[in-house]
Amino acid sequence: MSPDLPPVAPSVTAELVEALSPRLRKRLDAGIAKLAARPVVREGDLVRIAVDDETDVVLHPSGGMVSSADAIRCGCLLAPDCLHRAAAASAAPVAEDTAATDPTEADEAPGRTEPKPDEARHARRTGEPEDAGEPESATGDQRAAAQAVWDAAAAVLEAGTDGAGAVLQAELLRAAHTARLAGLPRVSATAISVVTGVRAARSADPGYRLSDLVAALSGTLGVAHRVPGATGRDLVELRGTVRQPYRPDGSLRLYGLFSEPVLTATGYAGAVTWTADADGRLYTVSDVAPGGPARATGAADRTVRIGDTALTHRELSRAGLAVSGATVSPTGRLGAGAAVRAVRAAGAAWRDDPLDRLWTVPAAEQVAQALGGGRDLLFLEVTVVGSVRETAGDCLLADCAGVPVRLVTAHDDPSLPYRDNLRLLAAARGSRLRIVARLAPGPLPRALLLAAEHPTDSAAHVDLGLDRLQHADLPTGAAPAPPVTLPAGDEAPLHLLRRRVHQAVSGGRRVLAFSRGDTGDGARLRRLGLATAGDLLDALHSTAAHRSRDTFGRLLPSDTTPFAHAWLAAAVYTDTVERALCANAWGAAVGTVSAPGVPLSA
Repeated sequence: MSPDLPPVAPSVTAELVEALSPRLRKRLDAGIAKLAARPVVREGDLVRIAVDDETDVVLHPSGGMVSSADAIRCGCLLAPDCLHRAAAASAAPVAEDTAATDPTEADEAPGRTEPKPDEARHARRTGEPEDAGEPESATGDQRAAAQAVWDAAAAVLEAGTDGAGAVLQAELLRAAHTARLAGLPRVSATAISVVTGVRAARSADPGYRLSDLVAALSGTLGVAHRVPGATGRDLVELRGTVRQPYRPDGSLRLYGLFSEPVLTATGYAGAVTWTADADGRLYTVSDVAPGGPARATGAADRTVRIGDTALTHRELSRAGLAVSGATVSPTGRLGAGAAVRAVRAAGAAWRDDPLDRLWTVPAAEQVAQALGGGRDLLFLEVTVVGSVRETAGDCLLADCAGVPVRLVTAHDDPSLPYRDNLRLLAAARGSRLRIVARLAPGPLPRALLLAAEHPTDSAAHVDLGLDRLQHADLPTGAAPAPPVTLPAGDEAPLHLLRRRVHQAVSGGRRVLAFSRGDTGDGARLRRLGLATAGDLLDALHSTAAHRSRDTFGRLLPSDTTPFAHAWLAAAVYTDTVERALCANAWGAAVGTVSAPGVPLSA
């Protein structure tokens, strides 16, 4: 996947791949690899790929994305039925729905009297009055679309990232497009995230994480599995919304907290600034658009798109904002409609009112809220201990009220200063700092470090994804120390099941079929009291190895459904138990973190 290319709509990629002949489909993956190595040149709004000295593929994006097959043109003799157009679409990032990310549309402004269908669904989800009657159920088109997504995602799981080439990706993109047309935007979005993860894995993207792809694939299969039988509020939640409805929220007095860069695998970049009001409610101001690392770092110095304010995101993170006629989404995102007015106001330091109250909430309570579906930001006061060596790299070790917390980088892209800043902070051993981090669920207390107090000035803070610390910013006498390796503590051997769940995603069904009977992991899990985990692991191996034969003993085409069901059950169980272990590690209440509809005793 090339970030130099503009995002391409899922339906366009699916259409171009489907139009290829069987012979060209077999050559598509090789064509993508060849095209990815060719130079890309931007000429105004056009993007040109030099296939060879005489042939170019030209992409004509509209509104930042390629939204039709005619917008990809090739100069070779076989065009428009050539391999190059499909290869260019498959090499480009998958376009997201801009309506879901752009809050500047006119229809967000207050004054509309006729609610849109998405707002009606929001009213049902939030408990607002609606017409009484029989619980709503999925339509025939929605059930068919969910089944198509299930089949396509199960085929990707069957093949694994190593075998899920452009053809399987296009089938999942087509199913995602069908789901969106059927009124299932959540199913569509999760399916697209799977394709994005598969492409990142196959292209050796440094930002790729197997755990993220596992979560995306589990979410896709889980939602597609539940939609056909869901009714009422459950169906509303599973369908999701195309865009978030913005509601009038009167006048707001906001105080800047911090800014973080946004850099996604789908080709979007920018910055998000977090603010809080006097009651501690969080609001965000974002500037995200198609782009790469340069836009992620440069967006912080762009003017905030609210009212007539001249503040940049970097300035807003340390200042304040007075907003009148504010419109706010359910997630706290501030709208920028024509009726919104905003001016600069005085800010507040983290240790001053009203921001100080964010750090007075116990860490365990914040973690319980995050695991229960609330915001995942943690406001912690920690003492820097040093760095600790892990398999994936060194991380910052800090003490939070007696809990040893591992703080890791929020993004691995080398253009962002996260890792350099974390390495410098590790040298400030003994410093007591307030930090903002994002919870990373796991059996050990872990969080992604986003912002921190300045090591020598408690009235200032550092946005670790945008600002760069220097050695002069550290306390006198601070010096880096070699990272230590902590001894492994006693913990539930859930990794025996987790690693098989992850292996299936990367290597496909055949990996588990070949490894069946090699170990007694299932029996070991049962001996240690994890009987359900042992049964799920055995089911995963048995369904992976099972193949039906016809009367003459010949292998029949494999049925992906039993293996997908077994894998999904194992993935959901693993996620639920890990959330319980995470809550226990932080000292949070376990009963508040069960995944929706999944009891912890499953």
